[in-house]
Amino acid sequence: MAVMLALGLWGLDRGGMWGDESVTFQVAQRTVPQIWRLLHDVDAVHGLYYLLMHAVLTVHPDEVVLRLPSVCAATATAGLVAALGVRLAGPRVGLWAGLLYAITPMTGHYAQEGRSYALVAAGAAAATLLLVKAVEGAGRRTWWPYGAVVAVTCVLHELAVLVLCAHAATLALMRVPRRVWSRWGRAAGAAVALLLPMVWVSQGQSGQVAWLVEPGWDRVERLARNVVPGRTGVVFWVSLLLMAAGLRQRRLAAVAAPLLLVPPAILLTVSQARPLYHDRYVLYALAGASLLVAAGAGRVAGALGRVRFDGRRMRVGGRQARALLGVTGALALTAAFLHQLPVHRQDRAAAHRPDNLAVVSALAVRQMRPGDPVLFVPSVGRLAALAYPKGFRRVRDIALRESAPRSGTLWGREATPAELRRRLASVDRVWVVAETSVLDPRWSPPDPVERAKLAVLAADFTVREEHMRDGVVLRLHVRRSPAGVPADPAGVPPGSATTARLPDRPGRPRGRRRPARR
Repeated sequence: MAVMLALGLWGLDRGGMWGDESVTFQVAQRTVPQIWRLLHDVDAVHGLYYLLMHAVLTVHPDEVVLRLPSVCAATATAGLVAALGVRLAGPRVGLWAGLLYAITPMTGHYAQEGRSYALVAAGAAAATLLLVKAVEGAGRRTWWPYGAVVAVTCVLHELAVLVLCAHAATLALMRVPRRVWSRWGRAAGAAVALLLPMVWVSQGQSGQVAWLVEPGWDRVERLARNVVPGRTGVVFWVSLLLMAAGLRQRRLAAVAAPLLLVPPAILLTVSQARPLYHDRYVLYALAGASLLVAAGAGRVAGALGRVRFDGRRMRVGGRQARALLGVTGALALTAAFLHQLPVHRQDRAAAHRPDNLAVVSALAVRQMRPGDPVLFVPSVGRLAALAYPKGFRRVRDIALRESAPRSGTLWGREATPAELRRRLASVDRVWVVAETSVLDPRWSPPDPVERAKLAVLAADFTVREEHMRDGVVLRLHVRRSPAGVPADPAGVPPGSATTARLPDRPGRPRGRRRPARR
């Protein structure tokens, strides 16, 4: 847990939120009635998380505070994974499993993100530990904590319900008696019953995941590389071999293998007909991988401890053997972490996330004049102004009809196409905040308001200035004169239009559209 906490806090202040984090940041700062109204139209799947973050950000609205619950959840998960390993295979395996979970890059990625996935992983690990305790316990009361944790975890994100399928497979592999099945069924059924209203509401909001595509074998390979402490090279292949060896530890494998395999397999299969798969939706499966790798390492250590030296058997239980295995395990984990250190460093750079809204706001502060009209293309780009209002405080959002909190939407309601045309007809210059992909002439948005924006800009305006950073373009458009010569609202002679391009950050794909949120 100490290692996970240190890695989680390392580089937590990246200097910018990306789109999904900005949604959490601005929604959590609304009043509870405003959040409740929003959930009826969008993001019902994140309702409990928004209410939790509302309480957290009341203390101090800051992007570091925004990510602290995820850091704490990842820290707790590392401890829970270790506790599972101790209970199922002994202290050494438990220690290694917890450390493996902590140093895996995928863990660190979501530990530093202001979204619910690290909390869901903590809930799934806690539910799995409670399941093991309930199976070993004799009383009925041991099942109610399990059911309560499963219910809360599923309400945090409805796809966490797949952990129940993993637990059913665990019970089948353990060959538990009928009474255990009956008690588990009642606890699981109560959790699912509490989840059903949210499932019904979220079905009407399925358009939020319309950006997901049918996953292929490349997604399976990507998941395999993400759930182990090394994505490439010898660390990756050694991890796979140790996983295979860990399957021989039957009691642990009965818990870890279903947790690792069942939820991703179900979601990948369902996604062939209706795409719903993303790695973050099954983040909790990573705990199963850490347990199996640690169990495999434990079996290898046990085998090495039985090797004869000078005609004598070196016993694993001996003090020298324990010390040697402890040092070897520590060195191996350190080597695995150092192997992935460049990945950890890259992940803590703001440019590694899909977009950096702080950069957009900084550009606006430098380039826009007080009172300038600004147009967001598409409207989701308004998240930059909602997350970092300082950069847009002096300008006016020419397309906005009703603010996001008041309208019960994520980024506000815009004027109708006719009203938007009238508003744009009254200005001679307008700043456009857009993603590079939407400026492609071949792009035809389905929203009539977005089409109206592009049509008016193409017909009535020309580009005077352009500033680009991290896949976001800030353009100054000025009205064309009747003769086709640009107007001169800023006193710049016609024909002297300038373009100022800021270099893109390395490692960042350009032209990437921000996906719909869920």
